[in-house]
Amino acid sequence: MPAVPFSELSALHSTRQSDDLDSPDTAPQHQAPPPRLLDQVRNRIRVKHYSIRTEQAYLDWIKRFIRFHGLRHPATLGASQIEAFLTHLAVDRRVAAGTQNQAKSALLFLYREVLAVELEWLDHVTRARAPVRVPVVLTRDEVHRVLLRLRGTHRLLGHLLYGSGLRIMEGVRLRVKDVEFERRMIIVRDGKGAKDRITMLPDKLRAPLAAHLERVHALHQDDLRNGFGN
Repeated sequence: MPAVPFSELSALHSTRQSDDLDSPDTAPQHQAPPPRLLDQVRNRIRVKHYSIRTEQAYLDWIKRFIRFHGLRHPATLGASQIEAFLTHLAVDRRVAAGTQNQAKSALLFLYREVLAVELEWLDHVTRARAPVRVPVVLTRDEVHRVLLRLRGTHRLLGHLLYGSGLRIMEGVRLRVKDVEFERRMIIVRDGKGAKDRITMLPDKLRAPLAAHLERVHALHQDDLRNGFGN
């Protein structure tokens, strides 16, 4: 099948109408165009409440897959083309095993959740090797020196990540209502795997975090008085 321009990918997935049906006399009025393929993927990901990082990664891998096969629409491709792409990542690009698995998950999501195509098991993929590595763990003194380099809100966030075990995006998205000062705990909403969990709020962070919230509240009140922040 000849290559199709990327801008026309969405059109391939819709049913073509005959010339008679496309005439001005019979064409439906104000009919919205079908959503593009990547928009369909994005919408489905959000329906299933995947994280924004997963959404960005899946969309990126799907774009690479389409470009690898000459901008052909994924609906015209199948298991053998997926196997070729994943094998290319392992053999030619020499990606890590986790990277190859992420690409595979993105493509399986595309076919199963968006195109409603059940693929046969991908048995012929050359798998990237997962290297056995010893994790790098900073000592308490090294962590202390890193945190001393931070200033302002970044230092508070760094202390919060280290003391509470939050992931970066969990710390950035933390809301006031999820900080329990009296009970010394933090409620993580919609964390990895769309799961909630509870973690501790260190005593040393209670006063700095409360002071930060007071400053932010005062700033918000100033914005309201000046006609902003509604």
